[in-house]
Amino acid sequence: MKKIIFTDKAPAPIGPYNQAILINGTLYTSGQIALNPKTMELIKDSIENETIQVMENLKTILKAAAMTFENAVKVTIFIINMDDFSRINAVYQTYFDEKTAPARETVQVACLPKNVSIEISMIAVQ
Repeated sequence: MKKIIFTDKAPAPIGPYNQAILINGTLYTSGQIALNPKTMELIKDSIENETIQVMENLKTILKAAAMTFENAVKVTIFIINMDDFSRINAVYQTYFDEKTAPARETVQVACLPKNVSIEISMIAVQ
């Protein structure tokens, strides 16, 4: 049976979706963008700060499902500029132990919701 995961410590959905779904011990997060959950304003001052906000949003969703980044098995990163990859990766790697980091892909896209520079989704397992 699927369980809806919601926390007010992450941005509220801006459309007809949930922050995450937990089913059979597997958590599927919706893509997170750099929205401040308290103000619902976008962080757009640097790709590093956008990435931090996205990762912090994912962290709180994982916590709401009684998980941590250690539970992550697959991450998808969407970016609008592949030239930002190394700067994003520098922030991203601070959230994982390299030996147990999840599988991942990074894809450059033409546009993201609210014209942000980065969106990240995740699958985690209990």
